[in-house]
Amino acid sequence: MTARYQNLVSTRMLAAHCDDVDWVILDCRFDLDAPASGREAYIQGHIPGAVYADLDTDLSGPVSPRSGRHPLPEPADLASVFSGWGIGPGTQVVAYDDSHGTFAARAWWLLRWLGHNHIAVLDGGLSAWKRAGLPMTTAIPQRAPGGFEMRLRNEMSIDAAEIEAQIAAGAIVLDARTAERFMGEFEPLDEKAGHIPGAHNFPYMANLDRHGRFLPPSELRLLFDAALCGESADHVICMCGSGVTACHNILAMEIAGLHGARLYPGSWSEWCHDPDNPVAIGPDT
Repeated sequence: MTARYQNLVSTRMLAAHCDDVDWVILDCRFDLDAPASGREAYIQGHIPGAVYADLDTDLSGPVSPRSGRHPLPEPADLASVFSGWGIGPGTQVVAYDDSHGTFAARAWWLLRWLGHNHIAVLDGGLSAWKRAGLPMTTAIPQRAPGGFEMRLRNEMSIDAAEIEAQIAAGAIVLDARTAERFMGEFEPLDEKAGHIPGAHNFPYMANLDRHGRFLPPSELRLLFDAALCGESADHVICMCGSGVTACHNILAMEIAGLHGARLYPGSWSEWCHDPDNPVAIGPDT
């Protein structure tokens, strides 16, 4: 029976399966400042067999006046996208990007949200692939629809209305943004600076080594155990600016053997848009 991967795969393992009909590779490259650049980079060259997954049009739903910058897609629409990429019940999916795994982790989380467990992120991303001297191509794959089967896991996310009550009840909110954004020293993307009162800062880059690969499970476990202050992983809510890099922390927790953290999809971009929501400035307390 073919091995299945749920968190990470190595460049060597992916290289051995680029032509495997039971594997689907997602190129998730994206730039928040230049949204078209990811697709352009894909066209110029990508890992053989990869299809392009666009953060704005594939991995997010339409922005509304009350939503954050990258709201979750409608589940049925997302399932249709996954099926169109050739993802079926037995498909192994691998996602990669060139941004430390941030956008690939979003695809990883979304597939799990819709009930597909065989999804992993390429450890080290496209940079590791290129450092290994592995091939790139401009060929666009043609895949037959995969018949994706959706089993929605609503328990994996939480909405804005629940956050304050959850914090008061002892939940740990981990904000994956940089310390400067979390503390409100500057805000390049959203209309207000700061963070949700009671949240704690856990920048997602802390999950990686100097080569851009995830730290070993034991090291990640030490980092998150310190951040959780004795709480169990299923009492953790992960957030960021718009619900994307927060998925990186959830992936890192899964690698560390800490299961059940939930995502606040709207994250800071949704929270700060409501004038009635409180805002904290400075370090967490």
